[in-house]
Amino acid sequence: MSWLAGIDIGGTKCAVCLGEIEGSGIRISARRSFPTDNGNTTPYSVIRRLIATLDELLLEQGSPRLLAIGISCGGPLDSRQGLILSPPNLPGWNGVDMVRPLREHYGIAVGLQNDANACALAEWKWGAGRGSHNMVFLTFGTGMGAGLILNGALYSGTNDMAGEIGHMRLEASGPDGYGKAGSFEGYCSGGGIAKLARSMALEELRKGESPLFCPKAGMLDAITAKKVGEAAAQGDPLALKVWGIVGKQLGRGLAVLVDLLNPELIVIGSIYGRQQPLLEPLVMQELQREALPYSMSVCRIVPAQLSEQIGDYASLSVASRLLPS
Repeated sequence: MSWLAGIDIGGTKCAVCLGEIEGSGIRISARRSFPTDNGNTTPYSVIRRLIATLDELLLEQGSPRLLAIGISCGGPLDSRQGLILSPPNLPGWNGVDMVRPLREHYGIAVGLQNDANACALAEWKWGAGRGSHNMVFLTFGTGMGAGLILNGALYSGTNDMAGEIGHMRLEASGPDGYGKAGSFEGYCSGGGIAKLARSMALEELRKGESPLFCPKAGMLDAITAKKVGEAAAQGDPLALKVWGIVGKQLGRGLAVLVDLLNPELIVIGSIYGRQQPLLEPLVMQELQREALPYSMSVCRIVPAQLSEQIGDYASLSVASRLLPS
């Protein structure tokens, strides 16, 4: 049996998993997670805990022989050198060598990849993108980033910065995301949707209206994309208006990808899958209006298949790339 290990490093939590390769697929056999920061941690104390956690999982599974370890983490990073370069969600992680400690401890190949790229690899290998040759994966979760599979291979750019689609400005002004007002991430991310809904709810409250997701001014700070989605499902007019804007901007951003990259498939994660009935008609309407018809005729837009487990599969997909072909 061939075993791989995956490590997913996030700003809130870290997860370690073991996967058994089964033909062209993989089965996650064990998993454990812990908070990234307990108030008294350093990057290297987190790395030591990751190693200890992986040791525990291996022992529980009868000490199988690992073939490779994959690490998925938000950028910026240097995948060739194995360095994490101060991502915004990991303050203090500046120039941290993630690969060497694991390689020295286990004596096997270890790889590091940007989380959006890793998710793209996972969906391409085991999820909605299987069999495709040109695929774009969009995170559409806490933030908005893209992983690009072009001509049957991951494209990460000159210094691992390809796919930062969230930084693209869609409007001169609007909700802030990725440090830029009116950006793709500002409109199409969990945080961006909450900001947009907050500003629109404040306007309604000043008019004497009471939106379902925020009937009182004291509840403005508690607005989340999830709450706005729940209100839209109940027919709240303002919530539907918020999602109308999000759907239009998502379609506009996708049109740029369709025209620029001519993909056969765009796979969208997280929020899109949960809100597909609401967003899909809006997105397709905007795509038909904005994208080149000939390019659009060969491109499908689908939700991610790996859903809540995508982080684990993403890290395992990085490990799988290290195996002999």
